Amino acid sequence: MYMNQQWIDQLPLDNIRDVAPVSGGDVNEAFKVTTKDSTYFLLVQRNRDQSFYAAEIAGLNAFEAADITAPRVIDNGSINGDAFLILSYLDEGRTGSQRELGQLVAKMHSEQQSNGQFGFDLPHEGGDISFDNSWTDSWIELFVARRMDHLRDELMHKGLWNEEDDKVYQQVRMVMINELEAHQSKPSLLHGDLWGGNYMFLTDGRPALFDPAPLYGDREFDLGITTVFGGFTDEFYDEYAKHYPMAKGAEKRLEFYRLYLFMVHLLKFGGMYANSVNRSMAEILK
Repeated sequence: MYMNQQWIDQLPLDNIRDVAPVSGGDVNEAFKVTTKDSTYFLLVQRNRDQSFYAAEIAGLNAFEAADITAPRVIDNGSINGDAFLILSYLDEGRTGSQRELGQLVAKMHSEQQSNGQFGFDLPHEGGDISFDNSWTDSWIELFVARRMDHLRDELMHKGLWNEEDDKVYQQVRMVMINELEAHQSKPSLLHGDLWGGNYMFLTDGRPALFDPAPLYGDREFDLGITTVFGGFTDEFYDEYAKHYPMAKGAEKRLEFYRLYLFMVHLLKFGGMYANSVNRSMAEILK
């Protein structure tokens, strides 16, 4: 994506030498900005208010407070009606340790909300759906009522689900509630979108996390998402469990969070994810 000079000149950075496009996920336009003294990562959302980045900023600030390796927030604002976020630039290396990644995620999940509440100060604003993160004492309220039921409503509204799909979902919903009632959820600091594309190894081999969709929630939410698209090895899970052992029955519950991610993808990308959703619901009903 081309950036015009007049736009670049308004960035709050001195002595900019180069602005080069880089891959930044499917939500943002992303650029590497080189100045005389440093390098930065620039994210841009066309025709959006600067508040678009509020949750990501809050998540990255929470990571910084918890000493989790991640980009640091430098600045945020808007130029000509486009939102921007400037982050410290992390240099990607070639390889790193899945064990260290497991330690890092366990360390993040060990940060717990001091009042024992689930949620976040800001909603989750996705490109295709938003979720209410208002504080609550109940993980079932946050996950089942506000995320899964909301996804169900949107899938029905868009005609991606029919009455038959909804009947199956209602059965799945009962299983999820029964299982979660029997499990003690604790509000851990979550990444919120922890798939393989949202971590990297730095040039010194250290793992880093980025692009959070933060909330305080049951840590199995993050772990379930890690299992969907690959990128995490047995070493990751072994090391994680050494630092923060899994609770009884976790395998069954992880499927709830896989289903969540498949439903998000069905809403976003359409029918190509219908089979994955149906398989996941069938797995939960076994």
